[in-house]
Amino acid sequence: MSLNFDLSHINKSWTLFLDRDGVINYENPGTYVRNWDEFIFYPNAPENIAYFNKKFNHIVMATNQRGITKGIMTIADLENIHSRMLKGIEEKGGKIDRIYYCIDAEATSSCRKPNPGMAFQAVKDYPDIDLKKSLMVGNNLSDMLFGKNAGMRTVFLQTTKADLELPHMDIDLYFNNLDAFASALQKS
Repeated sequence: MSLNFDLSHINKSWTLFLDRDGVINYENPGTYVRNWDEFIFYPNAPENIAYFNKKFNHIVMATNQRGITKGIMTIADLENIHSRMLKGIEEKGGKIDRIYYCIDAEATSSCRKPNPGMAFQAVKDYPDIDLKKSLMVGNNLSDMLFGKNAGMRTVFLQTTKADLELPHMDIDLYFNNLDAFASALQKS
């Protein structure tokens, strides 16, 4: 569903920012995805990322992971999840350029979404990223605010918050899930 942005503007000069849980994999309700056994890709998520690689110059992930600070999981657990996730994506022909994660629990942390620290770090690491030519895809309002705070366009996926009243001033586009977003992008 288009609100404030036309996907036909997307070309290889754009960057795609993705949240993780609730976007490419199922969330673990009431807790965190703590290990690889709890990580389950949404249907077609790796294939969708492979398609996005054809449309975007960079794909980066920006994810809050305060379960580490809470002692629910370790950095080693998180890195194992990410390593195996990347392998699963690569097996389908896709690639995520970099994963940025914030383990801070405090809302005031510059790296914790909705604050834009992870986006600014991505620009430092990839100077060709233009945040005005970037999309943030997420399933929470904090993802949308992260995108807006960094100057991006936002895409909301209704995977876990189907009851959110739409339209919403911080959401440029919304879709049921990543598959629906990929389908709309293919049609644009």
